[in-house]
Amino acid sequence: MYAYILIQTAVGKQGDVSTEVGRLEGVISADPVTGPYDVVVRAESRSLDEMGRGVLARIEAVEGITRTLTCPDVTF
Repeated sequence: MYAYILIQTAVGKQGDVSTEVGRLEGVISADPVTGPYDVVVRAESRSLDEMGRGVLARIEAVEGITRTLTCPDVTF
């Protein structure tokens, strides 16, 4: 399964967060953006549970992240 994860960062941390998150297992891309979110991540996993307990848990451990919003891809 795939998901988009929208990340808000602390001021001045957008570049560091996108670089660090982009290196994590399960992350396909991590792109800095403008607007209400600072980084948009495309991630993959075998299941929704693995997305939450694995990929998302690793992302949320990155320093500088203040909030995330996960949007699972429902394409069949």
